[in-house]
Amino acid sequence: MTAGKPGGFGLVVIGDELLSGKRQDRHFPHLVGLLAERGLELRWVRFVSDEPALITQTLRETLAGPDVVFSCGGIGATPDDRTRQCAAAALERPLQFHPEGVAVLEERFGRPVEPAHRLHLVEFPEGAVLIPNPVNQVPGFSVADHHFMPGFPSMAWPMMAWVLDHHYAAWHDPERLTEAAIAVAGARESDVIPLLERFEAAHPALRLSCLPSVRAGEFSLELGLRGARAAVAEAMPALQSEVTGLGFDWQPVDLRSAHE
Repeated sequence: MTAGKPGGFGLVVIGDELLSGKRQDRHFPHLVGLLAERGLELRWVRFVSDEPALITQTLRETLAGPDVVFSCGGIGATPDDRTRQCAAAALERPLQFHPEGVAVLEERFGRPVEPAHRLHLVEFPEGAVLIPNPVNQVPGFSVADHHFMPGFPSMAWPMMAWVLDHHYAAWHDPERLTEAAIAVAGARESDVIPLLERFEAAHPALRLSCLPSVRAGEFSLELGLRGARAAVAEAMPALQSEVTGLGFDWQPVDLRSAHE
């Protein structure tokens, strides 16, 4: 897998049941948390139906990009599980039974593996390596900085953590990224635009966010800073001072619970 400078991360979640509304995705917020704990961040998310052509095209696009990608769903052995085949097509590589994967199945189900269609669970694109599954031992697979795992959160989440800690441990730096925010009572976006423009110019290494809200007719803003821990700690008092200078009251936001 890729080493060296930390890169970005993306997430592909596959399944008609998500797009029809029958199920709600939980992978997105969980992966955000796993990455944040390690000083990493998610750059994008795609939700894709079980349509093979769309899955293949999506993977062609993500394989051509620079990001590490997690893909959840569609790696089972039923006819509607097509992610393995689509990944092989996008990579222009043949599918093959992974020898270590077959051994895992033989340990799990006995030798020979019965019924035989279970072997398709470890039919992966050429060159793939296994992702261990601590729940039922049926592995996922990694290839070209793309990591494919089941749609079940109980399986996918520990597999995500294993990938991050096994393949990208050199990228971990919990101090590299942090976030802090204040809630500004009575303010609208138009009230703080000049302030935000000045602040952004003065602190180009930080990402500044402005989230407006209206509750019971009362306006408020959440102003946030995201970046290196030391830079955020240095810049936040300046932001608070500028807000006070505009005549607005503010309170710190507990980001651990504010967006749950």
